Amino acid sequence: MAVTTWQLRRLAHENGLVFPPDPGAGEQSQIGGNVATNAGGPHAFKYGVVGRWVTGLEVVLAPGEVVSLGGAIRKDVAGYDVKSLLIGSEGTLGIVTAVALRLLPRPERVIPITAVYRSAEAGCAAIEAVYGAGIQAAALEYLDAGTLTRAGATFPGGLPPASGFLVVAEADGSEAEAERVAGELSEALSEGALTLLRPPPEELWRWRDGVSFAVTGATGAKLSEDVAVPVERLLDIVTATVEVGERHGVQACSWGHAGDGNVHASFLVAPGEPEEAAARAAADELVLGAVALGGTIAAEHGVGSLKAHRLGAQLGPRLLELQSELKHLFDPKGLLNPGKKVGS
Repeated sequence: MAVTTWQLRRLAHENGLVFPPDPGAGEQSQIGGNVATNAGGPHAFKYGVVGRWVTGLEVVLAPGEVVSLGGAIRKDVAGYDVKSLLIGSEGTLGIVTAVALRLLPRPERVIPITAVYRSAEAGCAAIEAVYGAGIQAAALEYLDAGTLTRAGATFPGGLPPASGFLVVAEADGSEAEAERVAGELSEALSEGALTLLRPPPEELWRWRDGVSFAVTGATGAKLSEDVAVPVERLLDIVTATVEVGERHGVQACSWGHAGDGNVHASFLVAPGEPEEAAARAAADELVLGAVALGGTIAAEHGVGSLKAHRLGAQLGPRLLELQSELKHLFDPKGLLNPGKKVGS
């Protein structure tokens, strides 16, 4: 039986626990898929992506052999780290049939802090201030002006008319720890902010989960990208998203996991319209732009088939060759998710 992310969250919550990486689209995404893409979410800023919380795997390898990797032991360097190799392999090396996960006790207190700015420049400067102060936030998110135009109307508590950039941060831990970190976040984010708010956590994250749907509803469809850059280049990629869209004649906006430099860019189109080709060209340009900024073509949603041809731009010829050799070693007949990840 496939287990969705939401089911895991619910079971963990009922037992006083939490699944820390918190991948999105909980009702649609499944744990096997989270492992296959090494997914993350807002709280991966503090807790890391899914792979960090996988202690063991059951995997079917070609031509049909079931193997188990990892388990309850905390240290193991007997042989190569094949478990980590399979995590994020997008089903191209083996089929994950069971996963053992490490969970944490649910934090005693969770305090979101949201800060609104007039511009992306001011918002990104505030994000760098959080980094510079060494604050251990649980989450550090952003939403640009175009996203707020399409999704901001339902933001809990409302947004000022001049809102051009939103930073969403969160403090968690014991009662005292959460209050301390929340105070540090408020101080770091206050410079240049139009307003700071503490919305209820449930309302805030419900709104955040719905942002993608609100943006899609603006035109009826969107082509989304998932890239990441060094945090100090976040402003560059946020700005580039809009500029690339303009060059290709499509509307564009972005939001994402600011603390990880992870940008979810959206190029908006009407279903079936000619703009779809322009949106694909824009997305392709943005992917190469992320690499030029020292980033990656795929942060947490995988490479699939659409970006496989760009893998070489990031890895270079020798590493790309090694990837293909690994694929052939695990799957000599090319039967496992063909055409994905490394394009073979």
